[in-house]
Amino acid sequence: MDEKLKQLEENCRLANLPLKENAKNLVFGKGSSDANILFVGEAPGRNEDEQGLPFVGRAGKNLNEMLVKVGLSLEEIYIANILKYRPPENRDPLPEEIEEHTPWLIEQIKEIKPKVICSLGNYATKFFLANGEVGDMKNQPGITSVHGKVRDMGFLGMQIKLIPLFHPAAIIYKRDLLPLWEKDVGVVKKEIKESLSQKKLF
Repeated sequence: MDEKLKQLEENCRLANLPLKENAKNLVFGKGSSDANILFVGEAPGRNEDEQGLPFVGRAGKNLNEMLVKVGLSLEEIYIANILKYRPPENRDPLPEEIEEHTPWLIEQIKEIKPKVICSLGNYATKFFLANGEVGDMKNQPGITSVHGKVRDMGFLGMQIKLIPLFHPAAIIYKRDLLPLWEKDVGVVKKEIKESLSQKKLF
């Protein structure tokens, strides 16, 4: 891992963030610091909290299967979450928790400089839409209406492609989403093929 990312992770570990006191581990991120593709989820779950790594449970298995289908490995991507600690009982993030955790995500993104960001689920998608366009998270469209629709947008002074996707956990509990998920995987495959053919200019 890039030294700057290592230091950022250590600083995050030392920070007095909401949810830290009840969590077992910081779940900062995993993958390549030179990734063109960034996947961002909502928050760690029980397995992630146990291991200190994002997407290692059943949702992680779905994400891994997607990576295989689009021809990517962990060495080519980076995975992180909006929240760096698990909310109790996997409840939804509170607005104040998002506000205090996302500066760490923003620093990760600044360091990695991805070309494509796949936002997984409602909270991640609304975060990127709110910060790249107009409005706040509360007034952004839900994942059901924007999934699979690629947006070229500015974010943190970078030009990125945002691909909103259903959270991999959602297709575990809502099997009717599976055909939509499969269709969106095809969108991801097309977009990353184009992005990986271009060298980073940063």
